[in-house]
Amino acid sequence: MTTEAIDDRAGAPEPPPPLLRVEDLHVTFRVRGQEVRAVNGLSYGLGEGETVAILGESGSGKSVAAQAVMGILDGPNARVTRGSVRLRGTELLGLPERRRRRYRGDRIAMIFQDALTALNPVFTVGDQISEMYQVHRGMRRREARAKAVELMERVRIPSAAARLGDHPHEFSGGMRQRIMIAMALALEPDVLIADEPTTALDVTVQAQIMRLLAGLRDELRMGMVLITHDLGVVAGVADRIVVMYAGSVAEEAPARDLYARPAHPYTRAARVGAPPGPARRAAHAHRRDAAEPGRAPARLPVPPPLPPRRGPLRRGPSAAGHGRARARRRLPLRRGGPRCRTRRPLRGPPRSRSCAWRASSSTTR
Repeated sequence: MTTEAIDDRAGAPEPPPPLLRVEDLHVTFRVRGQEVRAVNGLSYGLGEGETVAILGESGSGKSVAAQAVMGILDGPNARVTRGSVRLRGTELLGLPERRRRRYRGDRIAMIFQDALTALNPVFTVGDQISEMYQVHRGMRRREARAKAVELMERVRIPSAAARLGDHPHEFSGGMRQRIMIAMALALEPDVLIADEPTTALDVTVQAQIMRLLAGLRDELRMGMVLITHDLGVVAGVADRIVVMYAGSVAEEAPARDLYARPAHPYTRAARVGAPPGPARRAAHAHRRDAAEPGRAPARLPVPPPLPPRRGPLRRGPSAAGHGRARARRRLPLRRGGPRCRTRRPLRGPPRSRSCAWRASSSTTR
């Protein structure tokens, strides 16, 4: 390498920091006098206009991690024990609640999993949307309601002005989800966290909601964290995918690479829940359908849930060992032997994946 090349590299501007950076996040719950780890070392970064999908089965810790990022962990027994959450370089975890509240809704917003329970059944949707402008922007009621109508039209709710006085139960599931999206985007946040935004919706409405989110993301240049258990939902939307299992990250990779060459056995099980031929055709069909308006995306299969664990919660080192060996109950490739029961999984090259043993690339494909 020449001296000129070295000088050019030294003078090049540094890449901008990520919009959102989550580092080594740990969340625990106090249950029957014991600490239960729900999230164990989650890390990811999110840039402007980028979508990061956090993929995992029910109970993997993905929703708890999102609540920790938002600062809305439910219950006094839940707490963040370690980690860092930075939004444009500002550490959020150490902020007092009054300052943290200024970020919620304004800088970072969340679409909750069940719109019917997230919306207040007593107040009209117009009151709930306009409240965002009244509290955070200091608008008068009439001005705030006019902005609410504009926002409802933006998320394509028909006859928005006429439906401003309706209550949540008077809308269909898809329309309620659009209202949740409108509330989350009211203040044009930098980061949007969408927690299972297509739950309980039929496949056609799922495709409409995902197209709406993708279009608003591009329009506002915001970063989006998409939380889901459905590989088919994220196929045409996500730029990168973080696969979670039992509170830890199993694998992280660009979406295209993860679908084409899953490196972790758990990801492979989720990706190839059907025979290889049909699974591959379903992935191609979803990418094709995502580009054609009006077509329902293909659904990729998800592995069955873990059977319930019997017996009391374990204490001390045995509890940690049990947590590290949880994947042994599920994964077909258990080559680590006794090490899988005692060692914490490692993360490292060539792909960001977790394992309790190192192997050549030929044995992991």
